Amino acid sequence: MTTLESSFPDRIPVLIAGGGPVGLTLAALLSRYGIDCLVVEADEAYCSGSRAICMSRRSQEILGWVGADKPLVDKGLSWVGGRSYWRDAEVLHFRMPSEPTQRFAPMVNIQQFYVEEFAHRAGTAAMDVRWSSRVTALRPLDDGAEVEVQSPSGIHKVRADWVVACDGGRSTVREQLGLQLQGTQYDGKYVIVDIVQKTKRAVERLAWFDPPSNPGSTILMHRQPDDVWRIDYQIRDDEDPVEAVKPENVLPRVLSHLRMIGEDEPWEPLWISIYNAKCLSLDSYRHGRVLFAGDAAHLVPIFGVRGLNSGLDDAGNLAWKLAAVIEGRAAENLLDSYSTERVHAARENIAYGAKSTEFMAPPNFAFKLMREATLRLALSDDKVRSLINPRQSSPITYVDSPLNVPQAGAWANDLAAPGAPAPEALLAGPHGPLHLTQCFGRDMLCLVFADGAMPDALRDLPDHGVAVLEVEPEADTLGQARQRYGLLEASAEALVLVRPDGYVMGRWRGLDPAPLLAALEQKGFAV
Repeated sequence: MTTLESSFPDRIPVLIAGGGPVGLTLAALLSRYGIDCLVVEADEAYCSGSRAICMSRRSQEILGWVGADKPLVDKGLSWVGGRSYWRDAEVLHFRMPSEPTQRFAPMVNIQQFYVEEFAHRAGTAAMDVRWSSRVTALRPLDDGAEVEVQSPSGIHKVRADWVVACDGGRSTVREQLGLQLQGTQYDGKYVIVDIVQKTKRAVERLAWFDPPSNPGSTILMHRQPDDVWRIDYQIRDDEDPVEAVKPENVLPRVLSHLRMIGEDEPWEPLWISIYNAKCLSLDSYRHGRVLFAGDAAHLVPIFGVRGLNSGLDDAGNLAWKLAAVIEGRAAENLLDSYSTERVHAARENIAYGAKSTEFMAPPNFAFKLMREATLRLALSDDKVRSLINPRQSSPITYVDSPLNVPQAGAWANDLAAPGAPAPEALLAGPHGPLHLTQCFGRDMLCLVFADGAMPDALRDLPDHGVAVLEVEPEADTLGQARQRYGLLEASAEALVLVRPDGYVMGRWRGLDPAPLLAALEQKGFAV
């Protein structure tokens, strides 16, 4: 999957600029469809430093589509909640929604370079990764793009049918097309430090506001694999960022905080960087045959961990659509829905991220005053504590997606309304417990809720490119599937169409597949 030869292909179906976690995950997903893709990455190997560290349940599901979930979960540190302190007093103890029957924990802490490695390993022979190579020029064409790539062996010209820019916040592809991210950039800066230190603390998100160890600052801590602490702390507005990341200025602050919280094991630094929050996005993620994903498309504040997680959601949304278009199973305008849905998701994430940023790094005196008032009240008022909650990343509902099929009839709830992420449910499968999310990730899937024999017409759905999963009442032993998909009666019959990326496309009362097939055809799919 990694080619060491100096030659580059003259033509490739998909060229992915950027071999970070989003680019590698997208390539692995496409390769599972048998789509040849070339990944061009400027670095010589996986990234250094922790960078993005919190992987949401949704991201674990997406990586599970290529079989990268097991190494991720085995190596990572799972968690469900966290604590926040004002000075030295606890003001919040939160827990994210979680239940024993779920397939994944709400979050897993793991360094970004592991995510890159596991996604890369999960690819097939159709995935060709070239390190130490970068896109230097791009010329859009009606049927693709001509891309100039600089590698250690020289300059190469590659004709790509499709180009996906996953080349980060300073995207060369975006620059080549004359596009600019729009939005807000905050002034508050955080120093990011990885240190090695053994600890017996529980795995949870930890935050301190104005701690005695670093008065006036905000400090975040996350445990990571390999006995690594990830520490983020805010610097003063008048501090020089260049000076702020020098070890002689970083290490005393880290030491002071470790002493304050009683972490007295020997430690050493691994990596130091600096960060400031940005709420930026392109207006469209599709420009002809060039598409944008991850930081090349949007920059979201780290608070609430929506950056990498939203980038992996981009990859999960785009991969099946691009594969369907390339294979002739869908019209090319299916890719417009990628932009519509993911721009909407970015705006939602940015709105949440902006609120978190204004609390974590107040942009002016008024916000600082409100934050201090909130923290003071939180000492004694439970109702105020929710305002401190960091509101961790969660899947976005595509409310106005062009792919949503209008639903008819009465439903018990909207958890599985068209455009919503398909709810998880634990079933009793023929080979043991089965999570519904294990069935997502490749094909259109029709969930058949039937109280009896399945009609022959439904058995023909695979011939139309739709897989079928019968959810029998006796398999739904916990009643999760029927309740969450809006069917409270055990005898109710319905069809639910789930997209390959685990989103509900439509649901119908009864067992007649004709409306389902008509909806697919109307949306441009070959049936």
